[in-house]
Amino acid sequence: MDQPTLHFTDAPGIRLAHFEWQADRRGHGPTLWLVHATGFHGRVWDQAVRRLPEQRHVIAIEQRCHGRSDAVPFDNWRHFGHDQVAQIDALGLQGALGVGHSMGAHALVQAASQRPGAFRRLILVDPVMSAPEAYQQPPVPLGQLHPAAQRKNQFDSPQAMFDRFADRPPYAVFDRAALMDYCQHGLRPADSGSGFQLCCAPQHEGQVYPLARNFPGTYDLVRALDIPVLVVRARTMDPAIQPWDPLGSPTWPGLAAEFPQGRDLFRPDRTHFLPMEDPAGMATLIEAELAAFPSP
Repeated sequence: MDQPTLHFTDAPGIRLAHFEWQADRRGHGPTLWLVHATGFHGRVWDQAVRRLPEQRHVIAIEQRCHGRSDAVPFDNWRHFGHDQVAQIDALGLQGALGVGHSMGAHALVQAASQRPGAFRRLILVDPVMSAPEAYQQPPVPLGQLHPAAQRKNQFDSPQAMFDRFADRPPYAVFDRAALMDYCQHGLRPADSGSGFQLCCAPQHEGQVYPLARNFPGTYDLVRALDIPVLVVRARTMDPAIQPWDPLGSPTWPGLAAEFPQGRDLFRPDRTHFLPMEDPAGMATLIEAELAAFPSP
């Protein structure tokens, strides 16, 4: 496919970005709606989109504090769902295939629950959704940070970022072109005036992860979402890897059964970063779900 175009949606208090491929295909079959994970951006889907066998209308959104969207503070994952609803409303989305990865999958479920009709089917790629009892625990105090908040935030160039990450976990498992897309589109000119810094500031990335369980209504949304949902789970976490295994799945194995029309696909041969690790496989999953849509 051709290179996507960048667009913005103005919502109350925030400006949100999205990339669009094949705008002329809107209305000619279902729109593909892509939602990235924490710390990433809309262009990490490029390699999967390029491998789709047909010309498709595709929208890849960028969540707040990520990519080219505004870095507006948040204190709960509800903000990511609300932002997505604003984009859905602005673009008049109807009958789409939604694909969300990790935290982006949680935000997608929120949005699909709030906007019935916007999506006809969903693919949730290793969603950050724990067992129901996890959400009954006391909330994590605001201000707690994940170690990602300490990551390097200054790079001489996208190539320098690529060279640094190429052999380091978790990036070592990425398809090489997908890793370059992450680096090429995940940096902006540094505030210092020299070099580049991450579009998603480490402080913001570090704030997202601890808030995962501060959403007690998660399973109310899941059980009420009566459309076909494919839950793709990566390999299980390795308890020997401390303080956490970034390549293991955060998804409760029973999640798919909680959706009225849920299906579970366990991929022990893939990691949590499946969309960037195996873009060809991701494209195959997407095309299989698109094939289930009725002919236009």
